[in-house]
Amino acid sequence: MRELKILAVVAALTLITYWGVEPFAHSQMHPHVAPADYKFKDVEGLNGMAGNAENGATLVQSNCTACHSIEKVGFPQLMDDASAAAAYGVVPPDLSTAGKLYNADYLAAFIKNPAKASKVEHKFVDGRVHPMPGYDWMQPQEIADMVAYLQSIAPKEMTNKEVFTDACQRCHGIKYGDMMKGTMAAKTPTANIKAYMGKIPPDLSQYIRSRGAEYLHTFVNDPQKHLEGTAMPRVGLTEEAETQVIAYMEEVGDSKKAEREALGPKFLIYLVIFAIFAFLWKASKWREVH
Repeated sequence: MRELKILAVVAALTLITYWGVEPFAHSQMHPHVAPADYKFKDVEGLNGMAGNAENGATLVQSNCTACHSIEKVGFPQLMDDASAAAAYGVVPPDLSTAGKLYNADYLAAFIKNPAKASKVEHKFVDGRVHPMPGYDWMQPQEIADMVAYLQSIAPKEMTNKEVFTDACQRCHGIKYGDMMKGTMAAKTPTANIKAYMGKIPPDLSQYIRSRGAEYLHTFVNDPQKHLEGTAMPRVGLTEEAETQVIAYMEEVGDSKKAEREALGPKFLIYLVIFAIFAFLWKASKWREVH
């Protein structure tokens, strides 16, 4: 009985200490971050304007294909990755899947002013300009037409790996995705991406475990929320595309998660049984003393 009283006192003091300290510690180590905004309410997007995909095809082909490939409709990449990175700082994305990956309002805002939409205006000062020129000289209807065209040629479904490849792999590698062949390395050569970003973007193989899904959702949606002044652009992924990116990171970096979580309840049952036997053994050995 005396031991139970001691246990109760220790437990009470521990809980009181935890209740008093943990909220403060959490607020310091994990400051509050606003939830992800998948509607991108801060951008000047389409404002409900419907686009004409047929006219958009003409506009995209005449304004975008000098730098961007659109493999889906027969516009190949004009330069290899190394040459493209040397010219632009980073490999320009193929636009075949842009209409699937990116929020339509964000995409319209990005076409108008890439640096502003992606929240990296602080990078382009003192004469430095974003490698993609802004098309804010276009009429809003023309930009809506371009977005409509990109949506019309985009695939209806994509695998998690395909989404990651098109959304992230120009800058980030994920080497654990293909250890043998090395096909999941970043597309932009290291020297070029370092000069463009200011540092080498990290390999993402273990980021799902070092950061966690909740952090990644808010970070990918808007990197400035976590790292104000970072060179990583806001990329404008839809909620579905972002979820697929993180799902692929989990497939690669935490492939045993389901097995680990399934083992948890079994281990707790084992601990309970072990505690019961330990208590019975102790009681039998100390019965005469007590």
